[in-house]
Amino acid sequence: MVLKSSVKSELAPELSEVQVGFIPLTDCAPIVVASKMGFDKKYGINIKLHKEASWAVIRDKLISGDLHAAHALYGMVYGVELGIGGQQKDMAVLMTLNHNGQGITLSNQLKVQGVNSGSDLSSFLKQQASKLTFAQTFPTGTHAMWLYYWLASHGIDPLRDVKTVVVPPPQMVANISSCNVAGYCAGEPWNARAIYDQVGFTVATSQDIWVNHPEKVLGVTAEFADQYPQTCRAMIMAILEACRYLDVMDNRAQVTDMLAGPDYVNAPRQVIHDRFVGDYDDGNGKLWHDANAVKFFDGGKVNFPYLSDAMWFMTQFRRWGLLKTAPDYLALASKVNRIDMYTQAAHAMEINTQQQPMRTSRLMDGVVWDGTDPDAYVNQFDIRS
Repeated sequence: MVLKSSVKSELAPELSEVQVGFIPLTDCAPIVVASKMGFDKKYGINIKLHKEASWAVIRDKLISGDLHAAHALYGMVYGVELGIGGQQKDMAVLMTLNHNGQGITLSNQLKVQGVNSGSDLSSFLKQQASKLTFAQTFPTGTHAMWLYYWLASHGIDPLRDVKTVVVPPPQMVANISSCNVAGYCAGEPWNARAIYDQVGFTVATSQDIWVNHPEKVLGVTAEFADQYPQTCRAMIMAILEACRYLDVMDNRAQVTDMLAGPDYVNAPRQVIHDRFVGDYDDGNGKLWHDANAVKFFDGGKVNFPYLSDAMWFMTQFRRWGLLKTAPDYLALASKVNRIDMYTQAAHAMEINTQQQPMRTSRLMDGVVWDGTDPDAYVNQFDIRS
């Protein structure tokens, strides 16, 4: 770690350089923009970007200290904290990076056989002698939870009626193209890329499952957050600047050009751009502008680390048997989500923060989640482990 020798102010970052990992996805944009547009320098740090191959690599490098921070799956951070997503390590969520912007892709082979929706898939699976295989990106990650929730909402038990495998996001299209999987859940642009390559179609967006759902976070270990609090606040402020920049739609064309390069997402510009600005084509005849496409700021509403968001992932870990006993949901979320650190950074930038650490959401099946009774929430689902 590079110590900043000229620190005079007690508020200055303890480190002048931070190693930040990311996965090639459209929603890595806040990290990339903060670095490439110099927002990091404004707050006294230099973000060194590290493109990684998979979420497992991000996890391992955070735990080992090779990375100081990362663009991370919300559910991955909590999987590590709970010791069910690899080696246990106390973790910290500094802020939410984005809402929405993921998707579920089914193969064109399924479309040819009349599967155009979740209900079609449910009927189709009942006629099959063998189970189809679907991919997600990390066992406790967001994409596993969106895929399981979507399947279960259509009466498909993700633990019994299908097989699931883990595939890194950039490898999803190759796997559906070679018929290794019948479908997958991943972030963009890898759902749009399947349409571009004419191997799959979007059967649901993640905002269809939960409008304004939490997705990626800025994750660090608890040890790092405790040892370098001013550096953490500097990262939050630099990335908040980037998120605010990204929510100006006119700026996204420029950022698309940046992301499309080989150092970042490495995909055709068109594949990234359209869904980045909310223009959707599902590859099955439907075109629309989605008002709930990926959001990065929304006046700071996106970035506040709601405790109820974190608790929701733990309810799903219980639902699918990843947790054998109920955790102390609220205590754990209060420990991991550094609302105090986020609030200090946001207030320094005169960005409004939420007064309540909980929020209420209604998901695709009409079930309301507000964080008040996690056990009752889990037990109401007919399909669960």
